[in-house]
Amino acid sequence: MNQTLLVELQTEELPPKALVKLGAAFAAGITNGLKARDFLEADSVATTYATPRRLAVSITNVRGTSPDKSIREKVLPVSVALDKDGNPSAPLAKKLAALGFPDLQIADLERAQDGKAESFFYTYTAAGSALAGALQDVLADTVTKLPIPKVMSYQRPDGATVQFVRPVHRLLALHGDAVLPLSLLGLAAGRQTIGHRFLSHGEAFDIDHADNYARVLESEGKVMSSAEARKDSIRKQLLEKAGADQVLMPESLLDEVAALVEWPVVYECRFEDEFLAVPQECLILTMQTNQKYFALTDSEGKLRSRFLIVSNIATDDPTAIVGGNERVVRPRLSDAKFFFEQDKKKTLESRLPQLSSVVYHNKLGSQAERSDRVTKLATCIATRLGFDASLAQRGARLSKADLLTDMVGEFPELQGIMGTYYARHDGEHDEVARAASEHYQPRFAGDALPSTNTGLAVALADKLETLVGIWAIGLQPTGEKDPFALRRHALGVMRMLVEKRLPLSLSELLGDAVTTFEGQAAFKDPRIEVTAFMLDRLRGMLRERGFSPNEVEAVLAQNPDRVDDVVGRLEAVQAFAALPEAASLAAANKRITNILKKNEEALAQAGEVDPALLQDEAEKKLAAAVTRVQPEVDAAFAAGDFTGTLKTLAQLRDEVDAFFNDVMVMAEDVALRNNRLALLRSLHGMMNRVADISKLAA
Repeated sequence: MNQTLLVELQTEELPPKALVKLGAAFAAGITNGLKARDFLEADSVATTYATPRRLAVSITNVRGTSPDKSIREKVLPVSVALDKDGNPSAPLAKKLAALGFPDLQIADLERAQDGKAESFFYTYTAAGSALAGALQDVLADTVTKLPIPKVMSYQRPDGATVQFVRPVHRLLALHGDAVLPLSLLGLAAGRQTIGHRFLSHGEAFDIDHADNYARVLESEGKVMSSAEARKDSIRKQLLEKAGADQVLMPESLLDEVAALVEWPVVYECRFEDEFLAVPQECLILTMQTNQKYFALTDSEGKLRSRFLIVSNIATDDPTAIVGGNERVVRPRLSDAKFFFEQDKKKTLESRLPQLSSVVYHNKLGSQAERSDRVTKLATCIATRLGFDASLAQRGARLSKADLLTDMVGEFPELQGIMGTYYARHDGEHDEVARAASEHYQPRFAGDALPSTNTGLAVALADKLETLVGIWAIGLQPTGEKDPFALRRHALGVMRMLVEKRLPLSLSELLGDAVTTFEGQAAFKDPRIEVTAFMLDRLRGMLRERGFSPNEVEAVLAQNPDRVDDVVGRLEAVQAFAALPEAASLAAANKRITNILKKNEEALAQAGEVDPALLQDEAEKKLAAAVTRVQPEVDAAFAAGDFTGTLKTLAQLRDEVDAFFNDVMVMAEDVALRNNRLALLRSLHGMMNRVADISKLAA
């Protein structure tokens, strides 16, 4: 009979950061295992439950016994099963016995073609298996494959040592209202579970039916069994308590807090206004990281002195809870204030000599040496772009100084942010101060780009120095491993060049970066590999923006040295592809490309097109059309009108089609052949000024 299945492991407090993954893996393992054994119906639905003290899953419409199955078993090849006289052989008798059918006769077997030979087969019906037996195997297999961050060994009451993420106290397994005879980690399955550590009556209670699990657990145990439901409850309560203020609730913090409580209740707390003199990023970070609190800001983003906590206890008088949390957070905020005040006593510049004692990489020297390279490169980039080179030089010089401050030592996540605060305190130019934080941008996909010229120059220099240096010592990304975040750095460089429309040559940028490593031992020039790597990141970025692979390849196949106009070229390619002439011209361009590639030696000898050697009417018309259109193409391209450049080519379709229909390019006469190749070369160069349109051909 089909019933809802419920399986629960009741444990000691599970690691909060791993809870969601553990719950999902537990549910998926049991569900997939039973599905593979044919215990689930097509409409069976699995529900995952995970709280700080339990992993559970319920699955609807689970069979008590799997269906009987018709099995066609291969026995033996005929050549082995029968002796030379056609009688059953000894190997056949042995095989049938091994299969559990010792009394079968040859007449009971099916003789059928098996590839090039014949074999004997036997078809029989295998009775379905009971749910309990199958679930025992599935449960054991699921538990061994859970993504446990760190396994814990503990002793059971009988003295045996077992291993799991945390000690397990109960196993609950119900099929409908019936307990399944399972065992795991030395525990026999039952129907009992426990509720909230403080809000329930403290004793184990029964789950009468698998369908009632969540309801009974909530009503009797004061446990909200769904992690997602707890998260939604927390979010709703936070917004209600915040009122007109904005509550900072990153998803990662919501996930972690939801994994710490079984009955979430939000309370409001406060700290002294004097702490607001500390940079709010410091206060927010210590509240979120150390205490799992939710900070509040006003409508302008300024931190408030009140904050919200999520408690695991519901009470009419939360005074003790609120007071306790306020006492706990005060020393944390005091530490932040102390670090800030101490750091301001020394200028960033005075800290620079200490960078020489901080190792960047044993093959690339100290942070001081790296800072020198970034400074040289930022100055060079600023000069190329017409920015204030002195500001870029100063911004790069001070960009890593905050790594030596107490605040960043305590909270590494604040590097750059604190540099901006301290630089402003030191009286540095605002662009220099902002470069301390902006040079890390973009930190992640979708992050903002530097807003100042100085920040832009230093950010480019910082990322290019990392790309070239790390790649040069052989630590380029492999597979999914990218410990130095070179993919992110390359994508960041490409975003800045493209989105800021920076007229910079990749070869010059990488050449300048390589120059800063002069004299560095074990340095191998990586420019070719890094260029290809960066362009590959650009391919992915452009595809994510909605351009098709063919469109992207049309622009990037020519390995452009500048990418500031790549979006304009792509938009032109899109507009060209929509023209009725596009398909024909793309196919012709692909044909021309192949012809020219096969005749490179002949092209080396061919000069310009000689009108006197034009014989066929079709090639005369094509040559005239190329001469007529060339000035229009040149003018549009020079003006940066890529769309106009490509659309002008549409005029050539009839002449190009007629040429390939009527003219034999590879004529026996060498002079005639070379002249026609020269004409195609001229046409090819004009057609591919903006992009290689042959990539658009299907």
